[in-house]
Amino acid sequence: MKVVVTSSGKSLDAAVDPRFGRAPQFICVDTATGETTVVDNTAGVSAAQGAGVQAAETVARLGADCLLTGHCGPKAFRALEAANIPVYVGASGTVADALQQLEKGRLERATQPDVGGHWA
Repeated sequence: MKVVVTSSGKSLDAAVDPRFGRAPQFICVDTATGETTVVDNTAGVSAAQGAGVQAAETVARLGADCLLTGHCGPKAFRALEAANIPVYVGASGTVADALQQLEKGRLERATQPDVGGHWA
């Protein structure tokens, strides 16, 4: 399974970034192989608008089976939902911690966005 986690850094030891669209990096982990890919999200960080939708497109291009993040706004949530990518909000700690939270069933799949648009 390919899991994408919003990250403030470039390793599994980096903190989960609570913002989906404006997270500096996405870390994509293939749980079957352990392969890790870091994807820069500079475009999202500096976007005047549309950061969440752009980020959702990036996650879809990565072939993600699910997304772990702190929070997800309405437009990004709809874009991820349209791409059939489950969103798990409330991830915290390091990227490695978030992966363990998912594995142990401590994260719940979001059924709706948990913040309003343009959340900072």
